[in-house]
Amino acid sequence: MIPRISIALRICGTMLLCASTGAKSASPEQTPNWTGSFVARVEALAVLQTLNADLLSHDSATLTLERWCDVHRLASPPRIVALRVPDVDKAADRLSSAGNWHITATDPVRYRRVKLMCGAHVLSEADNWYVPGRLTPEMNKLLDTTDSPFGVVVRALHFQRHTLSSTLLWLPLPRGVGNECGRRARRGCGSSMPSKLLEHRAVLTLPDGTPFSEVVETYTDNVLAFPMTAALSSGNQVLGHGQIGVPPLPRT
Repeated sequence: MIPRISIALRICGTMLLCASTGAKSASPEQTPNWTGSFVARVEALAVLQTLNADLLSHDSATLTLERWCDVHRLASPPRIVALRVPDVDKAADRLSSAGNWHITATDPVRYRRVKLMCGAHVLSEADNWYVPGRLTPEMNKLLDTTDSPFGVVVRALHFQRHTLSSTLLWLPLPRGVGNECGRRARRGCGSSMPSKLLEHRAVLTLPDGTPFSEVVETYTDNVLAFPMTAALSSGNQVLGHGQIGVPPLPRT
């Protein structure tokens, strides 16, 4: 990444997190236009990279989303609920890590699809394959009969999360963007924001390294359903005695 842009993203991300702790819950009229200007797109990229790093550095995506919901005041109380999607099944042969699972005929693999919600916001959709024989009977019952998030149900296993892939499904600033994008800031630059922004594929293992679940999580545009701060939206920041703005991208 271009060093000057990398610095700008870090500044935007840090100041956004600090400012958002005092923000109110977003109403429809407050919902930001993350594609309305070059500065807004830089901010959107910074926020997405912040969420991505947060997910990569923690074992439980559910708890990470709950913190995200809390910090950005997406709902009160900021509680993640899993809404099960019934009558959907995907074969276990879609598991990218299946060869390392040592699954036998006596180890059936179950599939569970949920939407993780914070208040009225669907933050992610998760496809989850797991080996029920490696969970406790109580855990399997909860997974079969409740809408509890998978990570919450199996928390007592002290599992570890191993990321297989992390993919940004939307690049607010298209690759190869140069100064021309900055000059068109008032009109925006690049593609519109899709409904799916980020995808993670990960394997969950027991403390002894035995895999028991693979999950594909697709994060929606609702992870950005909070108002842009007035300071960041203006495009210039005052930090101490220096004015920090978004530097122009060099020509490519």
